[in-house]
Amino acid sequence: MRIDVWSDIACPWCYIGKRNLERGIAETADDEDAPDVDVVYRSFELSPDTPADFVGGEADYLVAHKGVTHEQAQQMLDRVTAVAAEAGLSYRFDALHHTNTARAHELLHFAKVHGRQREMAERLMSAYFTEGRHLGRDDELVALAEEVGLDAAEARTALESGHFTDAVRGDQAQAQAYGITGVPFFVIDGKYGVSGAQPPAAFAQIARQVWAERRESASVE
Repeated sequence: MRIDVWSDIACPWCYIGKRNLERGIAETADDEDAPDVDVVYRSFELSPDTPADFVGGEADYLVAHKGVTHEQAQQMLDRVTAVAAEAGLSYRFDALHHTNTARAHELLHFAKVHGRQREMAERLMSAYFTEGRHLGRDDELVALAEEVGLDAAEARTALESGHFTDAVRGDQAQAQAYGITGVPFFVIDGKYGVSGAQPPAAFAQIARQVWAERRESASVE
């Protein structure tokens, strides 16, 4: 069973959704007929016009792009920080470098080709939200790629050549075809769509449901 996850590295709810999905799948591990799940990360840019070196903090970005006051922006950040903590994530918006994520998405596709996409997705989101790493810079991205076992020179060549730009655009086109306008968005087995950072129990339930449907369909055939 495959779960395609449309997300953005710079989306705080996407990291929460990622963690909740992982916890939900883990809940099914001891089932007598545990679902066999393959998770694939797809590209979605929430703000493709953001410069690599955005001037200001995350609250400044929200004020400029969401039409809220600085106080409201800070309240939004405090809320998502609290929800992230419930998922075991320690967000550091005070250290975060808001940036364009196109290159990070290209790196995710490079990692997928080399069988390290899940590790790369985790490393990128952790670096962005909890460590204050600047993911709009190739040097940072290459260093993170090396940390998950990818070849640094190959990663740099992939980024500088734009080899995976079309793959990123392909994911975005598919999202548009599905009618996806916000992330995280999960497509389970190409049939069911789940929007938002659902709790682990919800992911466990749908994984069990779809797995049972697959088993039933296979037995009928």
